Amino acid sequence: MIDRREILDTATRMSLTPHVVEKDYALGWMLAGIGAHPALREGWIFKGGTCLKKCFFETYRFSEDLDFTLMDAAHLNDAFLRQTFGEVGEWIYEQTGIEFPAHLQTFDIYTNPRGTASCQGKISYRGPVSSRDLPRIKLDLTADERIVLAPMRVSVFHPYSDAPAEGIDVLAYAYEELFAEKVRALAERTRPRDLYDVVNLFRNGEARPSPSVLLDVLRQKCEFKGINVPALSDLDSHRPELENLWEDMLAHQLPTLPPFESFWDTLPEFFDWLESGTAPAMPAAYTVGAGEVVLRQRDLRLPIPEHTQSTIEIIRFAAGNRLMVELDYEGSTRRIEPYSLRRTREGNIVLHAWNADRNEHRSYRVDRMQGARVTNSVFVPRYAVELSPQGPVLVAPTAARLQSYAHGQPQIKTSRALSVRNSLHRRAVTGKPVHVFQCPICNKKFRRDRYDSHLNPHKNEWGGQCSGRAGYFVETKY
Repeated sequence: MIDRREILDTATRMSLTPHVVEKDYALGWMLAGIGAHPALREGWIFKGGTCLKKCFFETYRFSEDLDFTLMDAAHLNDAFLRQTFGEVGEWIYEQTGIEFPAHLQTFDIYTNPRGTASCQGKISYRGPVSSRDLPRIKLDLTADERIVLAPMRVSVFHPYSDAPAEGIDVLAYAYEELFAEKVRALAERTRPRDLYDVVNLFRNGEARPSPSVLLDVLRQKCEFKGINVPALSDLDSHRPELENLWEDMLAHQLPTLPPFESFWDTLPEFFDWLESGTAPAMPAAYTVGAGEVVLRQRDLRLPIPEHTQSTIEIIRFAAGNRLMVELDYEGSTRRIEPYSLRRTREGNIVLHAWNADRNEHRSYRVDRMQGARVTNSVFVPRYAVELSPQGPVLVAPTAARLQSYAHGQPQIKTSRALSVRNSLHRRAVTGKPVHVFQCPICNKKFRRDRYDSHLNPHKNEWGGQCSGRAGYFVETKY
């Protein structure tokens, strides 16, 4: 387990309470435990806002819940969950020293509005900061959700000094499906986090999917829930409550709370894009200099001081939320609009930004930064914002992770790396595409005329049979 000081220092740098940071730390290890458990690894699909934070965009709002869709409804059983999470807790304790007391784990299994079982669980933990009143991780488990796109195995972002060398990975919803879920949720309920998520996902132009693909997924999700595809006019009645709850429900999850209006006023542009398919005008990126390389993914191996890593994360957050930054640099403070992180031909890491005080473009060497603070001043980008990752780190199945059985004995099947197209790249849908999915056990490929990741039971090369499950998305052919 990391030292209490690491939690406190991170909380100070990120302008968050220590308990929010500690929960993020505990969530990372709980995901590691779920991802390592043989009964859960291939059948629990991670989703929701915490999935966006931990797997897709690490510089995001902090979250508190773990939401999963279960491939096997039999897992919604109190005895199974108690035994399994008792084992998960023991595994995490052996790895880290974080305690998840088994007697403080509760699982409330109930009948959802669709008439099938769901579960809300609460798992208490004792981490570096918590002591007497133990905080809890909430679990939201369902087994009857319609999964439209093939799940993907992705790396979990765990920015703490005890991160396992081999990394943490989980099976998660595809980005388009997470996006569609958030749009549907925005229409069904009045929770500020849904508005925050939809606008953030829309603003990330490089990760933005084809609107026709998103709309197709959204239609199927809404059909399953028995509701209409939402339109802008449907949300008018939600505004008063969203605005009233904006601070109470979001402020503790963010270093700085952006103004409500900056998110609400983006909805017309979002729905116009979704319904018309017309991409919004995007500013061009600042000119790449000779020998410069744009750095999108977070890389802890960058040759910069540790404290500056936190400064960069603060700047990434501000850029994603279109908020200006007060940058402490070489003994003075600048108000900047952050745009792009790059490595120069000389090997320096620099931030390209607009200096609002001088009204001009400037670049700042990262190793000379002394600190940064997010302001609540909104800016309209004059260049493309290149500080958000373009997508998750995809994890291909490996021999250590995939096991199948032949003749009653466990055999290791070495699988080649999947040729997975990053689903976050913009795709133009023309004609009748063919979608290719691959079985995660035997690697057999299946062609579909629609986004349907479910694979029927089929024979594998060992003479056995792979049971029906979700396949991995490989590519779309036009």
